[in-house]
Amino acid sequence: MSDEPPTPASRTQVPRPGPWAEGVARWTGRVLVAGSLWIVLALIVRPFARGVVDTATAWVDVLSLPHPSLFSLVLVVIVASAVMRRQRAALWFIVIAWLAPVVVVVALAAVLVGAGEAQALDTSLSTVPAAFWSSGVVGLLLLVALVSARRAFPARLRRGAWWRAAGVLVAAIAVSVVVTLALLQAVSHTLPTFADRLNWTLSGATGTSPHAAPFLAQGNGPHWLLTLAGLISAVGLLLAAAVFLRGAPRSAEDDRASELAVRRLLLTHPNDDSLAYFATRDDREAVFSADGEAAVSYRVVADVALAAGDPLGDPERWDDAIDAWLTTARRYGWVPSATGVTERGARAYEKFGLSTVVLGDESILDTRTFTLTAPALAGVRHAVARPKRAGYTVKLSWAEEIDPEDLAATLARAEEWRHGDERGYSMSLSRFGDARDPRQLIVSAFDGDGELRGVLGFVPWARTGVSLDVMRRSPEAVNGVTELMISTLATQGRSLGIERISLNFAMLREVFEQGERVGATPGQRFQRRILLTASRWWQLDSLYKSNLKYAPTWQTRYMCTDPGQLTHALVAYGQAEGFVPEAPAWLRRRDRAVELERAEARRATAAAVLEQESRLRLPAVPERRLTDQQRVRVGKLAALRAAGMEPYPVSVPRDREVGDVTESLVDTGEVVSISGRVVRLRDLGGVTFAVVRENTHEVQLMVTADRPEARPDLFAHAVDLADTISVTGDVTRSRTGELTVHVASWVMASKALTPPPDKFRGLTDADTRLRLRHVDLALNAGPTDLLRGRSTAVWALRQAFAAHDFIEVETPILQAIHGGANARPFTTHINAYDMDLYLRIAPELFLKRLAVGGFERIFEIGRNFRNEGVDYKHNPEFTSLEAYQAYADYTTMRELTRELIIAAAVAVHGRPIAIAPDGSEVDLDVEWPVVTCHEAVSRAVGEEVTPDTPLERIHELCAQHDVEFGLDHSHGSLVAELYDALVEDTTTFPTFYTDFPKETSPLTREHRTDPRLAERWDLVAFGSELGTAYSELINPVDQRERFTQQSLLAALGDPEAMEIDEEFLSALEFGLPPTGGLGLGLDRVYMFIVGATIRETLTFPFTKPI
Repeated sequence: MSDEPPTPASRTQVPRPGPWAEGVARWTGRVLVAGSLWIVLALIVRPFARGVVDTATAWVDVLSLPHPSLFSLVLVVIVASAVMRRQRAALWFIVIAWLAPVVVVVALAAVLVGAGEAQALDTSLSTVPAAFWSSGVVGLLLLVALVSARRAFPARLRRGAWWRAAGVLVAAIAVSVVVTLALLQAVSHTLPTFADRLNWTLSGATGTSPHAAPFLAQGNGPHWLLTLAGLISAVGLLLAAAVFLRGAPRSAEDDRASELAVRRLLLTHPNDDSLAYFATRDDREAVFSADGEAAVSYRVVADVALAAGDPLGDPERWDDAIDAWLTTARRYGWVPSATGVTERGARAYEKFGLSTVVLGDESILDTRTFTLTAPALAGVRHAVARPKRAGYTVKLSWAEEIDPEDLAATLARAEEWRHGDERGYSMSLSRFGDARDPRQLIVSAFDGDGELRGVLGFVPWARTGVSLDVMRRSPEAVNGVTELMISTLATQGRSLGIERISLNFAMLREVFEQGERVGATPGQRFQRRILLTASRWWQLDSLYKSNLKYAPTWQTRYMCTDPGQLTHALVAYGQAEGFVPEAPAWLRRRDRAVELERAEARRATAAAVLEQESRLRLPAVPERRLTDQQRVRVGKLAALRAAGMEPYPVSVPRDREVGDVTESLVDTGEVVSISGRVVRLRDLGGVTFAVVRENTHEVQLMVTADRPEARPDLFAHAVDLADTISVTGDVTRSRTGELTVHVASWVMASKALTPPPDKFRGLTDADTRLRLRHVDLALNAGPTDLLRGRSTAVWALRQAFAAHDFIEVETPILQAIHGGANARPFTTHINAYDMDLYLRIAPELFLKRLAVGGFERIFEIGRNFRNEGVDYKHNPEFTSLEAYQAYADYTTMRELTRELIIAAAVAVHGRPIAIAPDGSEVDLDVEWPVVTCHEAVSRAVGEEVTPDTPLERIHELCAQHDVEFGLDHSHGSLVAELYDALVEDTTTFPTFYTDFPKETSPLTREHRTDPRLAERWDLVAFGSELGTAYSELINPVDQRERFTQQSLLAALGDPEAMEIDEEFLSALEFGLPPTGGLGLGLDRVYMFIVGATIRETLTFPFTKPI
């Protein structure tokens, strides 16, 4: 079964009428409404004042309206309705049936009278009533006006509607005539001939005067019989209108194709509209964009083309689909209206001139954040407690997974519990458990005895959501069973891949909410009171409160309609939703082909739906765009397999490394099996040379035609640069003396489908090299050597710690409180506990807790995360080394630090050196300067700065050196600002800067000789801070005071200030011995040793997404 949309109707634009035509159309409708009111009045008054009615009728006839009768009343009402819907058929009916005959008769009479042939009319000019001539003149004017205004009547009849309705009407008139003629035989009358009796009955059946043209009956019959004839014809006219409104029979093939096309759009273009699936309702049809990739789903209710929800499909094609829908509505005289649309959908409809009003709000639960422990859900917790105590359980199942018999039993029970008729349109599917909805989610509640007590039905919402369709509960269920089912779905839904749940719709929610607020205006309270009164019939308040208790996210829904038809649209919306009574089914247009309701057709449709769902449920795999080179390489996969060679084998021959060959560890003539990546290729005709690289070693290969077992032709055709191959051959030397492996056999180890960079320019752009890090490492020795050196350096650091009896530990990455350093953290959320967590900025506090626990010498090498800048010496995630030693101080840690860095440098370079940014070597085997912070600042500003320097002078020094400051900054913080601006960037040789101001070091012991300072040092080299160390603060009272000051800064908006960590303070109160603490940025230490940037020393540095 095809899932393409049915052939769309013509997309020719319906012409827009001018002001004159629009005015004629409006006034025609008004005149007909007034005419129908006149007919009602005439029918009521005529029995008591026949002469008055006849006189008035003679002048009303100037407008060519039919004679007052029940038939004419029904006819005028139907025509008036059609005119207001701009039906072109109504226009031509008025012109042909009412106006043209009068104009022709009057014109003919005028010609005969003017020619002196009055005797042909059996009258004279003087005796012709003025109303007769007036009707001809007025009729002619009206005819011309209506014909000239025909553009204002674009609406067409649906195929077959006209002829079927006309057939019913003619049959009804015939019945009326036959019945009336038969009754005339049994009653007294003054109709002398059969022709008179026939004309009299025809006039009664058609609602015209029996004594006026064209009937001109002589005599009269009983008035009640004339009324009966009109009544029979009026009933027939109503039946004809019903046939007309129902239109032609629907095509089962078209309806099925339309349904499949709608479902295809839901699967291929899932969107954020939770009402999208309801577009598959049986009473809805769809208008598609020209390419079939978007559609508007609607139902015609009371001559309103009522769409529901946003357009379906590709949002880029929405405008085309909306235009097609509006064209269809204008063609058939329907009022276009869209209900329940989101803000995005409303904006799309507003482009086409529809006005927007707020309907209410939809409640949505997010299963990723929903938790019953939330304070706002206290009412739900209390509600679910009772069914839980009673032993109730809840089961979540997809409809397709439920046994058909069990599903049928569930549907039967749910039907038993239904009260009244099924309601709903925009948020109701009206076919619970249908085989066409395999992905319907059914939530069932069972009591302690296993009896079904409640059922919820949800339809799919895109790929990760469900939208409420059915809510039923047994009268015998305990209170709270509905809350139990919804909360269970919200807490367990993620196991089914459900992230969003759409619940009920709260009509005019803002009115309730605003009216309940403290300080609400009298108008807001009055509006709420009106809605509370209306809630006695329409459950507005109860729906609002039933949604509110789940603390949902509210999404506003709108109605978009023609500004002049809002009342009409609201009535149609009320009828569709079940709030306002709708016309009988036999008067409504057909919503679905009758054939599709048969069992066999339903099974065929369900099979087609299931086949399409299984084919399209998973998102389409995007087609990869290949370059010409990539397409050629992909084609070689088939060539290799055709030759019996797997391009990606499980294993390949390899008994040596390339380095063994190049380092002369293999004798010439020895047969070896090696593998490597091809980095160079030369085809010299009968001989092909290749160079393969493994790690940082390269060796040349030679494939010659005199060794057919080497398959030289396949090698030349199938092997490309960057391929990884395995070769077996003897080690020899080429004519130029280059060490070479003469290939005897080879296999592909891994075929490269992406070619390497341009052989002349290579990876010259720094960002490109980082994004293609694997290519850079595979083809360039420099980056590979740097990463190998890093591993060596880390190994050396671990060895040095082991030599000092340190043990390595691990501490948590996810932390409830960010602490250990002043830095901005990354945040994340743990759904299990519904709380925010931080990626650690430093492991310090947990390591100190280990120290409290008795671990006297510990260190950790691990990842830290700081949400700060990215440059040549900063990366959002980095590796740090922290160590703590009991009974040590910052001097001990300073000596240990120098030893560690020298050990790493020796491991990398073989001697104690570091590489400066300019490439020169720096000897590290000397004493490293130790300079106090104030001394360093003094040198930088050219005068002595001490803790005793007046604050005003510090302000002046900051101003002189363009260091920004605030008047609320402390003395120590300003000295630290001067240090950061003037000292760190100018330092080259590794230098320990010590004794920083106390307020800048919240975790550091105050200086033993000056309480204004802290026993802390920073190691700086080549303009970068490499590490820091403290004499750790072990006084819990002092530490609490400093944390409190930090928390105050955080409360004032400082994102880098630390929070109070009660668990750490509790551990510190248990007693931490005197301890020295050390922290090194491992990335920066290695940068310092090898003279590289931080991005060059990281395996995969963070790069800005493209």
